Amino acid sequence: MRKIVKAEYKTICLFKKIAEIIAPAPILKISEWADRYRRLSPEASAEPGNWNTDRAPYQREIMNALNDNECEEVVIMSSAQVGKTEIILNILGYFVDYDPTSILVVQPTVEMAQTFSKDRLAPMIRDTPALKGKIKEAKSKSGDNTILHKKFPGGQITIVGANSAAGLASRPIRILLCDEVDRYPPSAGSEGSPVKLAEKRTTTFWNRKIIKVSTPTIKNVSAIEMEYEKSSMEEWCLPCPCCGKFQPLEWERVKFDDAVMECKYCRERFSEIEWKSGTGKYIAGKENKKVRGFHLNELASPWKHWEDIIRDFKKAYAQSKEMASPEPLKTFYNTSLGETWEEQGESVDEGGILRRREDYNAQLPNGVLVLTAGVDVQKDRFEIEVVGWGRGYESWGIKYDKLYCDMTNQSAWDTLEEYFQREYYFEDGTGLLVACVFIDTGGMYTTDTYKFLKEMNRKQKNIFGIKGMRGMGIPLLYKPSVNNSEKVRIFILGVNSGKETIMSRLQIKEPSAGYCHFPKGLDKGYDEEYFKGLTSEQRIVSSKRNGAKELIWVKKSNSVRNEPLDIRNYATAALELLRPNWDFFEQKISAGINYMKKNVNTAVKRKPGVMKKGIEI
Repeated sequence: MRKIVKAEYKTICLFKKIAEIIAPAPILKISEWADRYRRLSPEASAEPGNWNTDRAPYQREIMNALNDNECEEVVIMSSAQVGKTEIILNILGYFVDYDPTSILVVQPTVEMAQTFSKDRLAPMIRDTPALKGKIKEAKSKSGDNTILHKKFPGGQITIVGANSAAGLASRPIRILLCDEVDRYPPSAGSEGSPVKLAEKRTTTFWNRKIIKVSTPTIKNVSAIEMEYEKSSMEEWCLPCPCCGKFQPLEWERVKFDDAVMECKYCRERFSEIEWKSGTGKYIAGKENKKVRGFHLNELASPWKHWEDIIRDFKKAYAQSKEMASPEPLKTFYNTSLGETWEEQGESVDEGGILRRREDYNAQLPNGVLVLTAGVDVQKDRFEIEVVGWGRGYESWGIKYDKLYCDMTNQSAWDTLEEYFQREYYFEDGTGLLVACVFIDTGGMYTTDTYKFLKEMNRKQKNIFGIKGMRGMGIPLLYKPSVNNSEKVRIFILGVNSGKETIMSRLQIKEPSAGYCHFPKGLDKGYDEEYFKGLTSEQRIVSSKRNGAKELIWVKKSNSVRNEPLDIRNYATAALELLRPNWDFFEQKISAGINYMKKNVNTAVKRKPGVMKKGIEI
């Protein structure tokens, strides 16, 4: 009898083991998979170890939306510091381990794709046991697993740059993950919108999932904003600790003095801890089960406290005032609040600027600390502007010249070199040389310009070539390049960014940071024609064939030349290259003034030009 019982027990245990082996896996949502299996890597997270969705509960609904059969697309418009990259990694880990399939990850550039793979994806695979056994380490000689292509049982991950048409145009894929879409180029080569190209690869899958993620950029142009507005437009909301009504965390209701937020209904004020002690939920702006959109800002983040966000805002505000440029504030709104920036001042009227010209007491008015210049090369002349700069990027137009030359003759370039050997003087006779010159290389005499720059480089003169690049989001001083016939270093300029700064500064009405001064006197070159050229362009929103929108600068009239605007842009960029240290410049000038005071008996009789006080950079 005992033997029979023992045999039955063994049989039961055997069937139990078989049942465990053949039983279907538990039905898990993405957040549940992450809570059970995901491990955060020490080099990629300030909190390494087991993943816990409750740490940032607003992430749960975003991830789980992809488990809803009715939902085909998820759009995330968010700030930084809310864990959106970790959301992306959890999605990837889930489909590799739990629901294997073909996956495409699109980053803005191939370089960023490689960085994402090495710095974020690889550590997750290494430290998450559920993934480590399925994806081997990348080996250059292995076609199955490289930095940008990883195979696993039942599927594969391909990581590409949005600037690579080839990477976007092959292989059908079920899961498409587009990261930082606002940084994508307008077109992948000549093939059109990178997002549209990638989406075409999902059309054969009835159960496809498309995820689009980005911090936004400029209002009415931002790609992620347009995608979000087509979605369910869901905001993360918390209940008021007093009246209990749910509401989003809005920057406009944050009070700086004590870092509290006011309830939009009962007007009571509560701290960050009090607000976040409540259980939040998403509230949709409209019904759309197919395309779910989520908006997040840093106010919801457990990793960024409100006091820090307020401090960041004050710093950005102060920098914008100091630079007389909206760029720091624009960055804050985009990356901290997850909101688009609404551009102001699309054009400037030349008449008002013309009327505010003033008499300078000398070639260099008091306040000028350094000189830069911009040069445009025309078929029969050089057009040049010398600009003086002071604290807070306050500027003084010093001289606008047209040097007519036989541009095919070496003497023309000798004349240009000599032009920048001259000094400009303050009322007391102290002089300054032009510290940095930017000259355009994209005109009719490109090769001659390169040769001139090569000679200037040999002579160690601060005269550099530039090439303009149009497009949104490109900083004024972008990057150097030696890709030219003479292998001379030139700088790529984001001309749109520069024009926005110039137009913003031209609208400042009273002398202060960023204000633009201009002199009277026809010999200075600042006549009506100059001001028409300086204000010759306006910014408009342009629609492309693929439906994308972009901000572009266009001429108001084809009859007006825009060289003065371009040249002021070059002179502005030249100042950026110097990275101005105003204290340093002021000390140099003060040293010259003190010298004049010590030698007043002899110096007052000297003619301007005797002293050589050019600033060495």
